[in-house]
Amino acid sequence: MDCIFCKIADGSITADVVYESDFVIAFRDLNAQAPHHILIIPRKHIATMNDFDVEDAAVFGMLGQAARAIAADLGVAEDGYRLVLNCNQDGGQTVFHTHMHFMAGRPFTWPPG
Repeated sequence: MDCIFCKIADGSITADVVYESDFVIAFRDLNAQAPHHILIIPRKHIATMNDFDVEDAAVFGMLGQAARAIAADLGVAEDGYRLVLNCNQDGGQTVFHTHMHFMAGRPFTWPPG
């Protein structure tokens, strides 16, 4: 498998890591769309949200726990932040390893586009 996020998760590619646990890792997005744009990924390769199964439910919850911890660490929990999960091409997914975008540090509008 030639997945760039798997390589970041296993340490064979370096990234600006801001959070990690046994199950998830979070790092700064190289194509940042906000002052704080962090990608939170499961260490396990799960290509899309459609590929999560019952056994992965806890991992999905850990993505949310990581987001909460990152918001607290950055001091943006009270001001607010945006979490985005894209699924497949029409959903805007470009790397096929499920990942959550954590964005903060500026106001966001709705709808996002």
